[in-house]
Amino acid sequence: MSFLDAINSRRTFAIISHPDAGKTTLTEKLLLYGGAIHLAGSVKARKTTKHAVSDWMEIEKQRGISVTSSVLQFDYNGHHVNILDTPGHQDFSEDTYRTLMAADSAVMLIDVAKGVEAQTKKLFKVCKERHIPIFTFINKIDHFGRNPFDLMDEIESILGIHAYPINWPIGLNGNYQGIYDRATASIELFEKDTTHGQRKLASTKGSAADPIFKELLDEEVHQGLIDDIELLDMAGDSFDMEKVKKGELTPLFFGSAMTNFGVKPFLESFLSMAPKPQPRHALEGDVMPESEEFTSFVFKIQANMNPHHHDRIVFMRICSGMFQKNMTVTHRQSGKSIRLTQPQQFLATERTLVENAYPGDIIGVFDTGTLGVGDTLYSGKKKVTFKDFPTFPPELFSRIRAKDSMKKKQFLKGMTQLAQEGAVQIYENLASMDSYIVGAVGQLQFEVLSYRLEHEYGVILEMNPLPYTVARWFTSIDHDYTELKNVDSAMLVKDHKQRLVLLITNEWQSNWIAERNPNFIFCASPDELPE
Repeated sequence: MSFLDAINSRRTFAIISHPDAGKTTLTEKLLLYGGAIHLAGSVKARKTTKHAVSDWMEIEKQRGISVTSSVLQFDYNGHHVNILDTPGHQDFSEDTYRTLMAADSAVMLIDVAKGVEAQTKKLFKVCKERHIPIFTFINKIDHFGRNPFDLMDEIESILGIHAYPINWPIGLNGNYQGIYDRATASIELFEKDTTHGQRKLASTKGSAADPIFKELLDEEVHQGLIDDIELLDMAGDSFDMEKVKKGELTPLFFGSAMTNFGVKPFLESFLSMAPKPQPRHALEGDVMPESEEFTSFVFKIQANMNPHHHDRIVFMRICSGMFQKNMTVTHRQSGKSIRLTQPQQFLATERTLVENAYPGDIIGVFDTGTLGVGDTLYSGKKKVTFKDFPTFPPELFSRIRAKDSMKKKQFLKGMTQLAQEGAVQIYENLASMDSYIVGAVGQLQFEVLSYRLEHEYGVILEMNPLPYTVARWFTSIDHDYTELKNVDSAMLVKDHKQRLVLLITNEWQSNWIAERNPNFIFCASPDELPE
């Protein structure tokens, strides 16, 4: 395969949804149809003890939720697929955002009964801002839910994007029998699932004009399908791939990830339409995938995926050039040369060593602590700097320390590692070196932090909630922070880049402090600080 053929065959996408919409289940079923696994284990199925293949962390298996992004790869019909399975839980929105930075497109999962939900709107907004093409999968149509036309209207009115159904469910609400493909005017009827979604679903396919389908379908169902298609053809949007690429039109699919209903038609249509690796914006100019010079950026760091070896894996998205095992590259942030050893691709905890990788691919390499999230790696003499990732302002804060003072070394090591991962936002407590201040978007992040420190570093935490809800980064051209006035009720800390931050009780007090310190600039995010 030539270099250009390898690039054109890559499809790198993220799956986004509100919690419990079935995202991890869909991810697993794509792996099933892609041949990466032969028996799917669902976190919901009571008749199996298997866990979701993309959930590798023990706390995920216990709770049946995803709290960290997973990277999964497989080949299908000449395509090399990279799936970025993001955390569905809203407390981990920052991890999701970083993962979306590495994707060329996104699959938006919507529950047929619940429609567009809060977290879906937030993640959609991120995709829209980045002009990421969005494909929509209406899930759980094996259950009673909303009318497909009503869901199309809701997507348009709430998200502001037109939807074009690529296929359409055949049957009555909650009792669908198959899928009608609009492009080929064909019908695929699925057999009833008796394996709880563990195996591929058998089906019967053929032309919609074939009289056999009129016999197989109830007269009411058959006539309902004809009426729906006529309405779609007359009143619906026309399909425009350019609008899809710009994020103005979303191709719409229907199915059930749990029972595998419609999963294969979705996978095949999606891969035929999804974009190949796209150019990436750098401070020095656009980086084209076809460029021979290697470039990549780090979007995720994960420690202790193998609890027996306490490894540290850096996940990077290749943007241009061909990666070769043991190649030496320049780390843009430090200017140092780094040798990338033992490159791996993943199926959850299963790892495969790779010799080569191409633009669009996601690889993991071992790191001793040099690399950070958002860092750029490149070969050649021309410098490349991909933009740093935005920071989500935390809303909850706690002071944490090790209960056992003899565990201070392990505590510091664990906190340093988790800070580099970006699992939570960690601040240096200027008043005490024995404790840290931790900021989070939601309570579950504190629970995961406590769990990981105990099970990966043997440290039991003492955690005391703090009364702050607002973080403000600040700076001044000619004034020192010791000159700040009326900040007795706030807490002064430093973030992981040694920038000064004030933790403040609420927005009103934040505005009050800003008014009394006109010589200082206060920002809700470090990204807003002046250069």
